[in-house]
Amino acid sequence: MPVRPTVRFTALFSLTALAATSLAACGSGSGSDPDTVKVSFKQSTDNSIKVMDTYLADIKKQFEKANPGKKVELVPIKAPDSEYYTKLQQMLRSPKTAPDLVYEDTFLINSDITSGYLKPLDPYLEKWKDWDQFIDTAKAATAGEDGKTYGVPDGTDTRGLWFSKDVFAKAGLPADWQPKMWAEVLDAARTIKEKVPGVTPVNVYTGKPAGEAATMQGFEMLLYGTNDGTTDPLYDKDSKKWITAGKGFEDSLSFVESVYKEKLGPEVSDALDPNFGTAVRGELLPQGKLGIALDGSWLPQDWLEGSGHEWPEWSEELGLAAMPTQHGQAPGKVSMSGGWAWSIPAKAANPDLAFDFVKTMQTKANAQKWYIANSGIAVREDVANDPAYVDAQPGIKFFTDLVESTHYRPAYPAYPKVSVAIQEAMEGVTTGDLSVEEAARGYDEALKEATDNQVVSR
Repeated sequence: MPVRPTVRFTALFSLTALAATSLAACGSGSGSDPDTVKVSFKQSTDNSIKVMDTYLADIKKQFEKANPGKKVELVPIKAPDSEYYTKLQQMLRSPKTAPDLVYEDTFLINSDITSGYLKPLDPYLEKWKDWDQFIDTAKAATAGEDGKTYGVPDGTDTRGLWFSKDVFAKAGLPADWQPKMWAEVLDAARTIKEKVPGVTPVNVYTGKPAGEAATMQGFEMLLYGTNDGTTDPLYDKDSKKWITAGKGFEDSLSFVESVYKEKLGPEVSDALDPNFGTAVRGELLPQGKLGIALDGSWLPQDWLEGSGHEWPEWSEELGLAAMPTQHGQAPGKVSMSGGWAWSIPAKAANPDLAFDFVKTMQTKANAQKWYIANSGIAVREDVANDPAYVDAQPGIKFFTDLVESTHYRPAYPAYPKVSVAIQEAMEGVTTGDLSVEEAARGYDEALKEATDNQVVSR
């Protein structure tokens, strides 16, 4: 899920007034009824997308039937990603507003653990036999630095290049396109610009309004392809320090600069609209107005039956290609993986009931239903090995195979602030206000501030 903070982490908390409005609508807090579990989740900003709503309504029905006298209250937060994080963290601060169960992007889990917002789940997990079915990398994504686990993952994702076969045909580009290096991606975009007027050649998410989508779908898909894939270009695990901007960092910024300086991407005003991702999925790709999208495995959820943007022909009209490494060096392709998880707030009034709800969501049958509906990648081995899952939707095999080439963000407590620093650097070169060198220097300054000067050059 798109996947999915603004200001140098002042922006993550700059929407306090907006959050307060949301909190007032949430009621008097989770402590009002010991027989009711309050479940907070991210609702799509596109009114026609009801994938999560439909799924949770079904789980609520199952749970209430299996637990007479118990009720589920769904508390949707309808907001772009960066605003969702803000509102959620405001809710977690007080027992009056904390739900019993929350939907967490895994990149924020460690910062929320450090803030004391989440409850360790180990006492529950030790007694839950299904936990053994979850793959280790997914478990690691919800683990704190203290070794405890703070969430149950509901899937993972990968990222690659989506392209319009119709646009490519008009541009004289191959239907089986598979670029071997960055230059071939930019060359294809330049060809589209020249031969197919009225079409945006390529989209790379950028800037603070896009939040983590800019960092992960955009910048990190580039940065993690600048080396040999064996070391992390953002964080040095040996020294436990964050890495300052080097050549790979500047080369990644140069790619973003080329997209916008050469007008190969969307208009800057559109690119810096926090809801632009909704337009990419709901309009630009289905209408053949975008040539190449650097985006995630979850896109088809917006096109399935009942989504409001039904596009049953998408698998025939769109091609899929792996994002190449910078110069075609081994391993040849790159992906980033993240995901979301269900966590219990430290100030939840009904934590036991909340975990019972998680167990209902995470039966094999319900988990499989969610992965397919959400166009997600299974993190349960029993689902991943089920042919009914593998064959359920075009693209599942392609994106699942990318797990072999994927990378995970260094989701330590400072990461959200580091992510915002990346977004600021991207925005500077996107608007043309900063040169690549200036943006890199600005990143280094922000990095030192965000990490208490725990930085190293490589």
